[in-house]
Amino acid sequence: MSAGLFELRKDPITGWWVATVVDRDYDRRRFARPASPVEDAGDCQNCRLPEGDGVRLRTLKDFAFHVVGTEEEGRELDRSVAQVAIANARAAGSWRTIVAPPREHRPLPQAGPVVDELVIRARDAIAEARAAGQTDYLQVVQNWGAEAGARTNHLCLDLYDLPLIPHRVGEELGGAARFVIREGECPWCRLVRDESRHERLVWQDADTIAFAPWASRSPFEVWLVPRRHEADFGRAADLDVAAAAAALRHVIGLLGRSLDGPSYNLVLHTAPLRERVDSTFHWHWELHPRLREVAGLELGTGLPVNPVAPEDAVEELLAGLSAATASTRSGD
Repeated sequence: MSAGLFELRKDPITGWWVATVVDRDYDRRRFARPASPVEDAGDCQNCRLPEGDGVRLRTLKDFAFHVVGTEEEGRELDRSVAQVAIANARAAGSWRTIVAPPREHRPLPQAGPVVDELVIRARDAIAEARAAGQTDYLQVVQNWGAEAGARTNHLCLDLYDLPLIPHRVGEELGGAARFVIREGECPWCRLVRDESRHERLVWQDADTIAFAPWASRSPFEVWLVPRRHEADFGRAADLDVAAAAAALRHVIGLLGRSLDGPSYNLVLHTAPLRERVDSTFHWHWELHPRLREVAGLELGTGLPVNPVAPEDAVEELLAGLSAATASTRSGD
């Protein structure tokens, strides 16, 4: 195995740099890591709460964030104050989860139509949060596997109603606006067109494209981007929501076949709730498998280090798909 040559790559939207190792032979044994289940002592709260048989919305905290900008503000905060409803606290945000039906502990690619309903409920939650106008951003995530910080084995999507715009999204907003001024088009629309012809293409259909970004921050990172331009996932048409659910099932299934079902974080990037960025932003999903540990170079510099070039990652993903297809045909 070679020592590893770093190739510094620049994200075309945010301008952030990533160190990508481009001369190290890919060793599947380093990255094929099945997700570890969450230890829940046999008691899954999402199977019990809230009551019901279908997809449900569970509120974990309706007052989840204090805005404390300085150490002095933190010391002055009266932490004994009773929690209040989000409707009565503008400087706070809720933490909720959209939970699949009871006993739904299968991985997302195996859950079929349940995934469609989860994604629809996430779309509707964003629309409701925008109409309420009480916070700045609704972050939708899925954490799968103990290594990814999951707190349950239940299939669900977490909703964090935030009194701020996340730093990563803020950088995308600024970078995308500059890109539109410079290039005359949305950067994600450009990526949809360019990546469909590139070796980093993972999957595509008439509605969605999935690819490993040029400056991938983590091994096997994949973006899923709708072909039709829309900034706000809360305004996404039913067709595009269904297409997104189908794309998520396919791509996460592909990842599972290639890397033995690893832990991952799935993150939705959508427009802020109080801003109209229709021409410059483009909602999309980012998939980050949790396959390695953060080391000293990243901690010391803030520079992400990706030990697998995205081109090599896609080659491995597609090889896994080919092997699975060949195995299926041989069994016919």
